[in-house]
Amino acid sequence: MKDKIIAKATDLFLKLGFKSVTMDDIAGEMCISKKTIYKYFCNKEILIEESTTLVHKEVHQIIDSIVAEKHNAIEENFIIRKMFKDMFKAGDTSPLYQLKKHYPEIYHQVMKREIEECNSCFRQNIEKGIEQKLYRYDLDIETYVKFYYYLIFSINENTRSEVEAQKLELEALEYHTRAMATAEGIIELENQLQNINK
Repeated sequence: MKDKIIAKATDLFLKLGFKSVTMDDIAGEMCISKKTIYKYFCNKEILIEESTTLVHKEVHQIIDSIVAEKHNAIEENFIIRKMFKDMFKAGDTSPLYQLKKHYPEIYHQVMKREIEECNSCFRQNIEKGIEQKLYRYDLDIETYVKFYYYLIFSINENTRSEVEAQKLELEALEYHTRAMATAEGIIELENQLQNINK
């Protein structure tokens, strides 16, 4: 039952927002009593912590499976971006923006977890792109990892609208890729951008 509550709460939090979803809403959606939820979670903050842990785990499992498919580095980034877009398309406001505003302590826990994981993903992607001659061989990898990390998380932390955040994320991905790309990489980037616009 605990896992079912976390799964339902996560779905509602991402669709409607961490602040607006109440324990009553979750109980109503599941046709259980609020008392049943409190049996497993003494307050909403604990449930949000469990929910963000679940999202983190699911996101990184999907990223790992995308990386395992052996796409080229640029295509890989576009597929990962689409995964995020599909996962968070229902929400009106950016989940990270909501966490930062309404639950700052949980937000800081999430960010602590994400820094290491995301930096590792970005680094591996850049190394792969260099090997594939899609990114320039003379890049300072650590600097580009930091640039992209700060860019993406700044967008999500400070942009209220999820639609606007996703638009800016695409522009950030294009900006990041153009900054690193070889001539061959630019061709692949233009192909990926054309696929989005179809």
